[in-house]
Amino acid sequence: MLSLPPVTGRTDVILAQLSWPEIEGARSCVCVVPLGSLEQHGPHLPLWTDTAIVSEIARRVEQQLPEQVLLAPAQPIGYSPHHARFGCVTLDVPAYMALIGGVCRSFAAMGLGRILLLNGHGGNDAPCRAAMCALKTEMPGLRIVLASYWTLAAEAFSRIRTSPRGGMGHACEMETSIMLALHPDQVKLERAKDDGTAGESGYRLLDMLHPQPYYVVRDFDEISASGTVGQPSCASGEKGKQFLNAAVEAVCCLAAAFAAGELDFDERTGHEI
Repeated sequence: MLSLPPVTGRTDVILAQLSWPEIEGARSCVCVVPLGSLEQHGPHLPLWTDTAIVSEIARRVEQQLPEQVLLAPAQPIGYSPHHARFGCVTLDVPAYMALIGGVCRSFAAMGLGRILLLNGHGGNDAPCRAAMCALKTEMPGLRIVLASYWTLAAEAFSRIRTSPRGGMGHACEMETSIMLALHPDQVKLERAKDDGTAGESGYRLLDMLHPQPYYVVRDFDEISASGTVGQPSCASGEKGKQFLNAAVEAVCCLAAAFAAGELDFDERTGHEI
């Protein structure tokens, strides 16, 4: 496991706070772009939950790896039409692909050659992958990695959770716990409802740490009466701190490996590039 350095005595490398001449000194860094959403999170969490969580994880990663990570502003609007009947602000697939493409091209034009798209919303995954395929054809030398924090930290999250399989999906034990740790004043726990498919089994069971072996498009009102999928009743602020620490450590490991060139490999030659 990665031994995280202390954050005291560091110098922040935050893109929005740099002047243009200062960007040159950050060109060797991995540019971390938090990808969020503005969508319903059950009756108990605010719409910006995904953005709040992934932004905080990315901020802490930059604190831990200031010489290797350049923190870009979070993208607060995601691909969320499956939440429309409960409430969301969303882009459609072409628009979200264009957003990712435009952001990555802009970073490339500034000489930033390594981009980590740190995803905080499951719906962003498919259009991000499609955009990355197009960018690879257009700019084969640009290095782009996409990762969702809960997937990177799945092993640790499995140890922290107390809900059964099906208890972590959306506005669930994990997200509610982290929001209790970060923004307890914005959590209305008395309104939380365990909902979704937590009581199901087989192909109907949904859990973010156990992806289904098939793909189907569902709207959230088809699987939940409240917009929640999972068991927020299992949430606590203390668990939220543990989930956060686990996510930060997992993302730090990936970012450090990316910065060191461990993800660069050319199958045509068999050599690292």
